[in-house]
Amino acid sequence: MKDGREAGYRDLHDHIEALDEAGLLVRVDRAIDKDAEMHPLVRWQYVGGIPEENRKAFLFTNIRDGKGRAYDIPVIVGGMAANRAVYATGMRSDLSDIQAKWDKAISNPVKPVEVTDAPCHEIVEEGDVLSEVGHGVDILPIPVSTPGFDSAPTLSATNVITADPEDGIQNMGTYRCALKAPDRIVVRMATRVGGAGGYQHYLKHQKAGDKEMPIAIVLGCPPYVAFMGPQKLPIGVDEFDVAGGLAGEPIRVTKARTVPLMVPAEAEVVIEGYIDVTKVEPEGPFGESHGHVALEEYNMPMRVTAVTRRRDAVIPSYISQVAPSESSVIKRVAYEPLFTHHLKSTLSIKGVKKVSLHEPLTGLLRVTVVTIEPGTPRTEIWRALHGAAFFKGDCGKICIAVNDDIDVDSPDSILWAMAYRSNPVADMQLVPHRGQGHGPKREHDGEEDSTLLVDATMKSPMPPLALPAKEFMERAKGIWEEMDLPRLTPQSPWHGYSLGAWHEIWDQAAERAARGDYLENGKISGRLQREGLKPETRVDPDESQKAMKD
Repeated sequence: MKDGREAGYRDLHDHIEALDEAGLLVRVDRAIDKDAEMHPLVRWQYVGGIPEENRKAFLFTNIRDGKGRAYDIPVIVGGMAANRAVYATGMRSDLSDIQAKWDKAISNPVKPVEVTDAPCHEIVEEGDVLSEVGHGVDILPIPVSTPGFDSAPTLSATNVITADPEDGIQNMGTYRCALKAPDRIVVRMATRVGGAGGYQHYLKHQKAGDKEMPIAIVLGCPPYVAFMGPQKLPIGVDEFDVAGGLAGEPIRVTKARTVPLMVPAEAEVVIEGYIDVTKVEPEGPFGESHGHVALEEYNMPMRVTAVTRRRDAVIPSYISQVAPSESSVIKRVAYEPLFTHHLKSTLSIKGVKKVSLHEPLTGLLRVTVVTIEPGTPRTEIWRALHGAAFFKGDCGKICIAVNDDIDVDSPDSILWAMAYRSNPVADMQLVPHRGQGHGPKREHDGEEDSTLLVDATMKSPMPPLALPAKEFMERAKGIWEEMDLPRLTPQSPWHGYSLGAWHEIWDQAAERAARGDYLENGKISGRLQREGLKPETRVDPDESQKAMKD
């Protein structure tokens, strides 16, 4: 680590170096307006037709605000999950091993170790200076996430720490926090059923008659800790313990200076304070991950009691809003293995290969696709659909079962499966009485939702996909590239393949046709002429094969 201390896990600075070495970082040294240009610039890699593997993290070093004021603290956008390779770099793991790493960490947590000499306390502001312009949170170059709609710079890449007032167990969640004054922030925690652990603490403080709740907003944790915020762990599990399980060693924590909470010692910035549990303040509008702007709502005002940071602090900011985005990548990589594990291991459903959460626009919350082995009993398919629909309260409005030849990231492929592999009367079910969950409509408005379950798996063998076979497409691709034609980005499906209803005699006929021997095929079919059959009567290939042998 850069500060010379002896933790084996990476802090944010080490992570940025690793991204740079891997070619996953863009350094932006030209002047950038954090209020009007920063997030729109990074947004283009999500809406500009750039493949996911080519997205990168952006490190901004020359930051201005809308009034031209300069900042000396860099900001990194996309640094945790611009794409899955960036996330895997933070996890220090291949993508294929991430679920196993999470499972091991949850099963083998490691308690944190307390230290007193913490990098996050190298610079400290407390007291009256916090209320002055250019001090407190006003010193931080926090970007406006959705220029044109958002009403304030908003902390998005947060690890917000609160503690249960009854047992003292801390909770860490990622919640948006709108800047209101140098010493005041408004925090939004999910209040829906199954929502934020921090909100459960808020309710307990209210019930106890308290006026305030201690809170610490951490920006720029070591990646193993940062990934804890979006990850959904059971209530009562201390995220520092699981982060230690990921690291294979204790996470270094230190006492906050003005609130009774423990914070990551290697954090870049820590904002300490108290949430008023007796009143609320307007917050928003703010562009949300469900793809709509969240309108102004009353949320939790926080008075800031300290802002501490490293001398070389870097502030992370998640690019969220319409998916795909950084926040949706973080959630997708974390959630999909959890769904799959739930169906395969907890519910012991046979035939489930994987669960995929549709990302663009729907933001993982509304469309769930379950990939099923061919030949799986229909009872297991329906168990899988119901299990996926009800695993999380805010996911699963539309659940679709498909076979593994369907590209789950291609809506066209999914619609193709629904169009030709499902009978709406027999293969679709409606499930009533679902809550609205996370979205532009909320369940506290009293409006119910429902779920559509669709079995779009093959019920019997089907003819091949009508595209040239793989070997011929690959041969043509080589010619295309020799001719220096525009760069190809193959879209699945890009070649034909068998779906079961096929016979070796047709393979042989296709081989002859491809090498120019169609006349030989004509001789064969001429010998198989029949009388008394209606045109379009299907040929039985077994009979044809037998007839040719005879």
